[in-house]
Amino acid sequence: MDTRPHNLLLALAASLATAFTAAPVVAQAAVAGATDVPAAIAADDASVNAAPLDAAAVEEAAALQPFLATYDAWNKGKLAGAASMELVREDGHWRIDLGIVGKRGLARWVRLDIDQGTVFDEVDGAYRPLRQDTQRKALFMGREIEGVYDWDTREARWTGDIKDERQEPVPLQDGDMSGLLINLAIIRDARPGHSLSYRFVDGGRVRQHEYAVAGATEYIEVDGLSYEAMRVSRTNGGNDETIVWVARGVPTPIRILQRENGEDTIDLRLVAYQGAP
Repeated sequence: MDTRPHNLLLALAASLATAFTAAPVVAQAAVAGATDVPAAIAADDASVNAAPLDAAAVEEAAALQPFLATYDAWNKGKLAGAASMELVREDGHWRIDLGIVGKRGLARWVRLDIDQGTVFDEVDGAYRPLRQDTQRKALFMGREIEGVYDWDTREARWTGDIKDERQEPVPLQDGDMSGLLINLAIIRDARPGHSLSYRFVDGGRVRQHEYAVAGATEYIEVDGLSYEAMRVSRTNGGNDETIVWVARGVPTPIRILQRENGEDTIDLRLVAYQGAP
């Protein structure tokens, strides 16, 4: 197990960033005591049955509204940190941000702080990324990565503290999203019994993620509140399993659970959410 604090917190960020897709996340983050895990919700890629929702479904889906959500981050049953996800309007565009802070053990001692954001537009019901930035800070390290999705040239590029091979241009396709946008798409698209498939283009990587929504809703309790939620599970992750619970009327995932080889690892639990000013 790699217990270096920067890798640990990175695994946590990845979880939230794309927990059901999203943990890809560009922000692979973890907390002290955790192993690196694949991005879950914002994770690598996804699309709804490789086809967009029809007009009726798009109308039914809730329109984007600003929000601020906070999470407790657990690792193997122990509280390890805190996370926040925020959606706001910025200069005529939308921006979604994920912040993760280590609050226990080594992650707290080295003051680990990870922030990841995507600026995007909503075009005909689709979330189209425009820019992306990631900052990872700690006592003895700092990394910054910037990405631009150029829809005129249909290429995406990343610069900064990133491997050379991931700075090569990535051809864009309609429907491509970052890990954080996949989180929003799952909330928008989830319907009992449906399959979800998204193409993840993030941090110089392209991946396809497949998810299945359970046929029936279930009641789950998080931080003393009960929700009637849909369980969304990744179906092509091998031994790395990601399960996300989302509920109608809640703009952010209620819970994001990652499991490795059948055992729970990272568990993000919603504490509170509210409409952002």
